[in-house]
Amino acid sequence: MADLVPYHDRDGFIWLDGKLVPWRDAQVHLLTHALHYASAVFEGERAYGGEIFKLTEHSERLIAGGKIMDFDIPYTVAEIDQACRDTVAANNLVDCYVRPIAWRGSEQMGVSAQHSKIHLAVAAWNWGSYFPMDQRLKGIRITHAQYRRPDPACAPCKAKAAGLYMICTIEKHRAERAGYSDALMLDYRGRVAECTGANVFLIKDGVIHTPDPDCFLDGITRRTVIGLAKARGIEVVERAIMPEELGSFTECFITGTAAEVTPVSEIGGHTYKPAAITEALLNDYTALVTPSKRAAAE
Repeated sequence: MADLVPYHDRDGFIWLDGKLVPWRDAQVHLLTHALHYASAVFEGERAYGGEIFKLTEHSERLIAGGKIMDFDIPYTVAEIDQACRDTVAANNLVDCYVRPIAWRGSEQMGVSAQHSKIHLAVAAWNWGSYFPMDQRLKGIRITHAQYRRPDPACAPCKAKAAGLYMICTIEKHRAERAGYSDALMLDYRGRVAECTGANVFLIKDGVIHTPDPDCFLDGITRRTVIGLAKARGIEVVERAIMPEELGSFTECFITGTAAEVTPVSEIGGHTYKPAAITEALLNDYTALVTPSKRAAAE
């Protein structure tokens, strides 16, 4: 069941432009440029045992995303890292989701906003499994999306930019209304791309195949899982995957900060059975992100 506590009316603190402020006071004006023109970049991070996984990589990507969107975030990677840690600590959180976001403010309204102030905020809250646990353990069902990931010549696909998620929300809603958990998006060429908020991996004959992220985000979790697979000696092939190939694979899973490693049982009529490779990588990822398990392994 969805969390019914509205996000604007909660206890706690949000880090906003250099300081922690009471949650309900962290507000922006109606005429903020980002609301009208999607001039914002953000990150999705998870803390496990009080430690934010791959924190610096996320902060680096946030700054890089701002530059792609033609603005400079007025904080260093180290300062953003600390802001994220301070936000988690101020809210007395241990296992949680962390959301840094940078955006153009309200000084100018119109397509051009070169003199608008660049703001940065960090929020953190308790957030469990992205998918219902009973679905996740047996594999989620995915349908086909109608919208496609755009040509890199038409959108800043290497930034985690707010506007790029517009079609993801539409497709996620469409999938849920039809009884599915998510939707698989093709790219502008008709190749398999990603789900609405996660990268996709497909397995056959002991080899993992995953789309080449040349027009969508190369997820931090995606890269982590590829590393875990290679550490096990499992071959990973990054390539163009056509939708007509989907029926030839035996296992499938998706990855993302929110999704973590989630097995898939169906994509639009093609069925998969979570098996040895999916289970091994799910367990490896869980061990890697959990400080106590990682320390025991070391």
